Amino acid sequence: MTKSLIPRADPDSETRSRYHHESHRTFLTVVPPDPRHAKKVDAIIVPTGRPATAMRHAIELAAELRCALLALCSKLSSASEVTQLAKDKDVEVTAIDVGNLPDGLLPRFGTDYLMENSRFDRCTDTSLKRNVGLLIANLMGWQRIVFLDDDITVTNPQHLRIAAGLTDLHDVVGLNIDGYPDNSVVCHAYREAGGPQSTFIGGGAIAVGARSMKSFFPNIYNEDWFFLLGESGLRPLAVTGSVVQEPYNPFAVRQRARLEELGDCLAEGLFSLLDVGKTTKDATHRFWRLFLTKRRRFIDDVIAMVADTVDDSDRRRPMQAALLTARRENQRIRADQCVRYLAAWQADRGRWRQHLADRYAEHAKQARGIEKLMVALELAHATWHSRSPQRLDEDAADLGVPLPVAVGQ
Repeated sequence: MTKSLIPRADPDSETRSRYHHESHRTFLTVVPPDPRHAKKVDAIIVPTGRPATAMRHAIELAAELRCALLALCSKLSSASEVTQLAKDKDVEVTAIDVGNLPDGLLPRFGTDYLMENSRFDRCTDTSLKRNVGLLIANLMGWQRIVFLDDDITVTNPQHLRIAAGLTDLHDVVGLNIDGYPDNSVVCHAYREAGGPQSTFIGGGAIAVGARSMKSFFPNIYNEDWFFLLGESGLRPLAVTGSVVQEPYNPFAVRQRARLEELGDCLAEGLFSLLDVGKTTKDATHRFWRLFLTKRRRFIDDVIAMVADTVDDSDRRRPMQAALLTARRENQRIRADQCVRYLAAWQADRGRWRQHLADRYAEHAKQARGIEKLMVALELAHATWHSRSPQRLDEDAADLGVPLPVAVGQ
């Protein structure tokens, strides 16, 4: 079974679809990892939903980098269990159970309203967690943060410092994803069928500088690609170093293809415009009508390629089922929905910046340390802290007050 999860690679194959942009990496400035670029990481932020033990690697990273760790927990993860893991480590960990956030902590996004109670509603909390992380980063005054998923392994922690340092020149700096590639279900199938599918940088491993902390993650698949967009095009982006993604089976759950299709269409459509020198403002009703048809032809090509090239029937059948699901979902997407979503997203960008400004005015002057900030944001009931005795002594001396080593409020 493990063998079937290894991506198919055939660089000599000429099998491909003419209806698909296979790589967007020309938008990235490639910077070899050079220690001279390294700077301090203020915090690692991890949206986690797996058992607390999945956070061990992030805890060790934060201890080595001497930075804060913010864990945003739900599903199988527990804030108290995450901080318990860090109890004997020389690291400062703040973990939040996000299941019961106070009203008004995040703004009411128009993009959420559009999707609510529809078949396109994406009932996940990854974007919510990342936005909570951005809010806290802004209020804490952090200048360089790293978003890291809990199934990513950083083999060289220095690469995170280098990526953080490069945010002085680039708004967002990603790390190359080794191991299992980061793609949608449709693009995974394209690669396994012989298509020359590339990857881009993503929210699973990115360093974000202060200039980009005013962006936000909409609740849609490819939310990280939307985060990378500015007013009409991409922000200055770079890629350096590498991390390793744990393998998984993208075809195990057919629903995955359904939940990804709208976000994949929107993001791939916008990036295809940028690829040919246009801007997101060129994403008109006519463009989306043509692109949705082009997307269906791409999926048809992948279905045919899978039938021709994937010999293992146990592997082929779930791939075909997922592709058929994606195609049916694509047929339900209308051009006017795409136009409305992008208009709502642009309005949400302004709504998010205003929300941060309001929160700054209300809380920034009060936030001397993350514990006090959690109280100010009415998050203390859901927050746990773990701090080593060494860090405790240093911080207590700075603040002039004693602080608890481990607190569950």
